[in-house]
Amino acid sequence: MSIKIALEFLKKLEKNNNREWFAENKSEYDAALKATKAVFNEIYLKMQVHDELDKMKLFRIYRDVRFSKNKLPYKNNFGCTFHRVKPRLRGGYYVQIQPGNNFIACGFWDPNKEDLLRIRKEFEMDDDEINTIINDSKFKSVWGELKGDELKSAPRNFDKDHEAINLIKKKQYIFTKQFTDAEVCKDDFSQKVNDYFKTIRPFFDYMSDVLTTDLNGVSLIKD
Repeated sequence: MSIKIALEFLKKLEKNNNREWFAENKSEYDAALKATKAVFNEIYLKMQVHDELDKMKLFRIYRDVRFSKNKLPYKNNFGCTFHRVKPRLRGGYYVQIQPGNNFIACGFWDPNKEDLLRIRKEFEMDDDEINTIINDSKFKSVWGELKGDELKSAPRNFDKDHEAINLIKKKQYIFTKQFTDAEVCKDDFSQKVNDYFKTIRPFFDYMSDVLTTDLNGVSLIKD
């Protein structure tokens, strides 16, 4: 079943984002969800060959509007996360299907304050390895530049003139890659996503090592 029907449904939903229209077109939504879930499952199975994932989470299309100014009841995308086995493996994967805004992402979206401090202290001590990884030509040809929200200045107790301040002041460490609607609909989409995700491993391996050890390199994982 082609994911094209999911894109077509989402285009209609964007113009008719109300409960009455959704109820009348529930069967079309069910077909779109089934097609999308099939692609996400393909990606999940391919990734299990080279990584250890403990689960795949498909986000609900229903929006929580209780505390939002945007009262539209439905999202205009299908999104899915792939979780690595913790605490030994860190980092996460995300795939989004949305007309005109299809993309994959990986990295650290919302690290807790302890993990964020540990990452920053590592970069403060030595940023050679992380820079070698993210500036590798093959790596950059797939993922481009490191992205993520950041502070305007240095975090508390960090030198604003530190040579690694551009890394230290980040609050997120994310890489993204866009796909056209036509690319998403091709038979090799799941394979391409898998191949791209595979190339992120040097970054994930390094960050996993950082987040499972203290600054002296002693493991924090209890047997």
